[in-house]
Amino acid sequence: MSATTACPKTRAFQLRRNPLTGDSEWIVVEEGGDRQELEETTSKNLLATTSYLDMLNDSYRNWAFRAAIEKTIKKPCHVLDIGAGTGLLSMMAARTMVKFGEASKAKVSACESYLPMGKLMRRVLRENQMEKKVKVFHKRSDELLVGVDFQSPAEVLVSEILDSELLGEGLIPTLQQAHDMLLAKNPQTVPYRATTYGQLVESPFLWKLHDLFSNEINLSDGIHLTPAGLERVIGIKKQQYAMHCTAMSREIRLLSEPFKIFEFDFWKKPESHGEIEMSIKASGDGNVIAVISWWVLQLDEEGSILYSTAPRWLNCPDNGMVENCIPGNENWCDHWKQCVWFISGAGLPVSKDKLVLFKAAYDEIKISYHLKCDDQTCCNNFNFGNCLLELSPERVAVYGDKDWRLGFINAMRNTLNVRSAPLCIVADDSVFLTILISSLSKNTNIISSFPGLQENGAQYLRAIAYSNGFSMDRVKVIGKRASYLFTDNLIQQKVDFLVGEPFYYGNEGALPWQNLRFWKERTLLDSILAEDAVIMPCKGILKVCAMSIPDLWRSRCSLKKVEGFDHSVVNETLGACGDLPPMLEGPCLPYYIWQCGEVEELSEILPLMEFNFLEPIHTCSGKIKIEFSKLGICHGFALWIDWVLDNKKSLIVSTGPTSRYWKQGVKLLSKPLVVEAADSFAEIEAFFDHSSGEITISSFSPS
Repeated sequence: MSATTACPKTRAFQLRRNPLTGDSEWIVVEEGGDRQELEETTSKNLLATTSYLDMLNDSYRNWAFRAAIEKTIKKPCHVLDIGAGTGLLSMMAARTMVKFGEASKAKVSACESYLPMGKLMRRVLRENQMEKKVKVFHKRSDELLVGVDFQSPAEVLVSEILDSELLGEGLIPTLQQAHDMLLAKNPQTVPYRATTYGQLVESPFLWKLHDLFSNEINLSDGIHLTPAGLERVIGIKKQQYAMHCTAMSREIRLLSEPFKIFEFDFWKKPESHGEIEMSIKASGDGNVIAVISWWVLQLDEEGSILYSTAPRWLNCPDNGMVENCIPGNENWCDHWKQCVWFISGAGLPVSKDKLVLFKAAYDEIKISYHLKCDDQTCCNNFNFGNCLLELSPERVAVYGDKDWRLGFINAMRNTLNVRSAPLCIVADDSVFLTILISSLSKNTNIISSFPGLQENGAQYLRAIAYSNGFSMDRVKVIGKRASYLFTDNLIQQKVDFLVGEPFYYGNEGALPWQNLRFWKERTLLDSILAEDAVIMPCKGILKVCAMSIPDLWRSRCSLKKVEGFDHSVVNETLGACGDLPPMLEGPCLPYYIWQCGEVEELSEILPLMEFNFLEPIHTCSGKIKIEFSKLGICHGFALWIDWVLDNKKSLIVSTGPTSRYWKQGVKLLSKPLVVEAADSFAEIEAFFDHSSGEITISSFSPS
């Protein structure tokens, strides 16, 4: 029986966020339907925002796994692939065993619990005539049973369930269960081992991403998001943050040599917890702001095939440490980055050649660090009060940005001066605007929706109200979308001000125009707005710039052969660019442009479309001709929204690449455009669908 008919029809659900409401919606995805059903369920970008395509374009990664699999498998056997994805490793294992003959003893079991990807894997297997050599299971590995799903334990495990931190995709519990229930004694594994490394660094940029209190000390605008005595009332989660640290290398000062932290062996059952203490010698005077970490993957038992996620400054370093000169980090890729662990508060002062006591611990899903000075004072245990709001590092940096705050302060002062006893609705999760309005106007009543922050936002306001000189008697937090004001009968008068940043908690990594949810909220509240109500921001402008972004384009380009296996069938589903069929374009995806490797602007920044928030939400479009200002290769366009705070357009908050705290939308071309003449141009068109909240971007280049 072929693998395509071995499993009965099953049903799974895909969670999708509605950009206009913030609600989560479930999409039914059924297994066992025909090709048309498959294309319909997978063509809605369910997989385009994942890292699968980027990973499959990582040629060194693919080679390393192939080389290690061919070196490890030395006879026909049972191979288990956990987290099989497109089935690449499974096919590598099956192909390796062909040369040994004895086909009856060669078995490959591919476990992929994510149903849309499992369906795509079946297509890849068919295209490569591998559907009878690889048996697919649409289950979690802990749902597989020896004697039920397959007759004997696997002698070889091949898997790639690693994230940038290493453990975040459930590596430890997956290996534990596999060794207990699915693998033979003394199995062979690819990879064989992973080792994590770290380095102490100083960085003004990284400091701004987590220490709001120290940043506010340098401001004098009278707004205190983190008042004295409540220094930690706003903070970030204590976790590893995946970042492209090479992009900020000029803003990083190294304060130690690289040091080894943990080793994780795949060939034996790992422990659920572990910790280590060591002394790290400071390489210079400075202030440790963060620990940057990465890992090195040993794919074969002998240690001849390695892969590293180290930052590029460690590629053949001056100290000649051979373990750092490992392939893997030469080419930009987005599926694995370095990780940043922020040190609490203003950091840890160190002196050259002095020792820092470094403690690391891991559990089943994460790794954490603690640092102590020579005097044994732990810099991670400052008691600054309870952290009531855990925000993203970029949001913390925005709230500490002088120019960003000043723009809103000036706009709000100009607005509040023309009203008496007004009613204001903060339509998003902006604690800053709630505090600002409460501080500037003693007679304004405020309703803050806080649909994402909810009760945490209310507790936070109560904690800092006194320090900012306002009473909570004038502030009401509803903890849900502003449109719920109707059902809860909270509106007794017309609304004079409707404001937002816009910022919706939990939506920080989305496309910039998904904050047009503010426009939807404004529309739902239209009947209770005063005739002369002030809407802030009053307008959004979609901006565009032609870009040379070769590293990003390479990581998203269409696949052909991957280590000898045809993957062209996945291109449309995974949102690839390049070599696409006519009239088919890849999706627009969110990226921090400044972290996308080599980047260059090739045109002026131009407005593409405007959204007028003084009017109810409606469908709109825009089309412009972009003339190139530089010669080079255009790989696509960066798009973002500038929020216009006042009718005079004098106060604008931009979310473009010059500010590194917001992601931009990136529209990659199907084929890079070589700009060889000064009069070269391209056209780009945008269409906003007010019913779905989505923007469709189309680009046209002269032939």
